[in-house]
Amino acid sequence: MSLTHPAKRVLVTGGAGFIGHHLTRALLGRGLAVTVLDDLSMGRRENVPAAARFVAGDIRDARALGEALDGVDAVFHQAAVVSIRASVEHFVRDAEVNLMGTLALLREIATRRIPRAVLASSMAVYADSPRPEPLSETAPTVPISPYGVAKLAAERYWLLLGAQAGVTATALRYFNTYGPNQTPTPYVGVITIFIERLLAGAPLRIFGDGEQARDFVHVDDIVAANLAVLDAPAASVAGRVFNVGTGHATSVNEIAAALIHALAPGTQPEYLPAQPGEMRNAIADASAIRTALGWTPRHVPPEFSAVIAFWREGAKAGRHPR
Repeated sequence: MSLTHPAKRVLVTGGAGFIGHHLTRALLGRGLAVTVLDDLSMGRRENVPAAARFVAGDIRDARALGEALDGVDAVFHQAAVVSIRASVEHFVRDAEVNLMGTLALLREIATRRIPRAVLASSMAVYADSPRPEPLSETAPTVPISPYGVAKLAAERYWLLLGAQAGVTATALRYFNTYGPNQTPTPYVGVITIFIERLLAGAPLRIFGDGEQARDFVHVDDIVAANLAVLDAPAASVAGRVFNVGTGHATSVNEIAAALIHALAPGTQPEYLPAQPGEMRNAIADASAIRTALGWTPRHVPPEFSAVIAFWREGAKAGRHPR
């Protein structure tokens, strides 16, 4: 597909991380020049393709930002500290990176009048839902975690200041992303964490009763949503927020049962107290992005085979994927 937005060089912040490196490869596959900015606190240098220009640095560092933004005409902001649990205890660090880091980047985008900018936001911006019913973009945004508060504030700055600067700014609210080469972080990478533990012969640990429902969306579908925004006319995406999820509810108990069946039949999970800040239910109504951009998820319900294969290959090679 030819690009509606004539991007030549794009920046992917956090491009050495899970979603970021998949997105980087897809952009390179389209013939675009790609710069990756990453401090490697969560990502891995080997994730960055040789064809991409790599800038090592923190999103809050003006020097690194200036170098990374040189010659860029579109930005995909993926860099973040992605951990709801950690944000409860370390809320200052969470805000410093996820909000203040975003504002530092946004200031440079606005100053340089970079034409298009896409923010990775989160389902964590929504109020908790007592039932596993799909949430539209107009659902109440009353976050129950510091991570969600920072993401919601970042969204509002992104759209407001982007519009004032004449930047086509868009926010994508990711639901629970999974896929090969995912960095296991508390809860966000629950499928990866479960596979890692089962292959290591360790029991699964489920926080709460396990009936909390999530919308697990494959990383390939997340990448496709970002590309759809880049492809779209500015009028279709400027100032817009879109959910990126499948609309399919899966409980943590269902995920555990499927993975135990595949990897360690007979294993019994351990149940621990629920963690503060985590939503009971988070299911996406993705009709807005489907209507506006024609995006639809391809991986429904969750598919585990590629993730399991990735971890098994890592075990055979004697490495521990991070």
